[in-house]
Amino acid sequence: MTTTPPDTATDPVGIGSMRAAASWFIDRPTLPRHGEVTRFEQDFHQHLHRLLPLIEQLAAQRDSDDIPSEEALASVGEARRRLREPEAAGLSGEVARVKGVARSVLALCDHYDTLTALTVCLACDRAIEDGQEPVPYDQTSRSGGVACSGRMHADCVNRVVRTGG
Repeated sequence: MTTTPPDTATDPVGIGSMRAAASWFIDRPTLPRHGEVTRFEQDFHQHLHRLLPLIEQLAAQRDSDDIPSEEALASVGEARRRLREPEAAGLSGEVARVKGVARSVLALCDHYDTLTALTVCLACDRAIEDGQEPVPYDQTSRSGGVACSGRMHADCVNRVVRTGG
């Protein structure tokens, strides 16, 4: 699975695409084949390897007692721990492990948005500019948790959003 390339003019690191792929994998109702899990894991690792130094750099630019920076750095540590986890036994175990990696992707995407004050539309993957009124969006997962949370342009609310393959 390869995510859509980012629109570098508004989202230089493809936060919307990363978030969509991770949310889709976490909320998947059935067990995927092992090869698909492996492809998602590779994509999530690539996302994290791009996000980790970026989040650290953004946090370093803020005051040392800045709470959002401290939270972001804690998530960086958790993501690094998840990247080091060995492959789990069995398909169910491996899916659970990769879902943890996907949760780190989601967390770091949220921290990126917070630290840059950037809000990316979940539907079109473009930045919501100052003066545009974002609409909150929360999609509940089958397990009852929030699978996808963020903001959308008012014009994008009624678009059909399809993620994954």
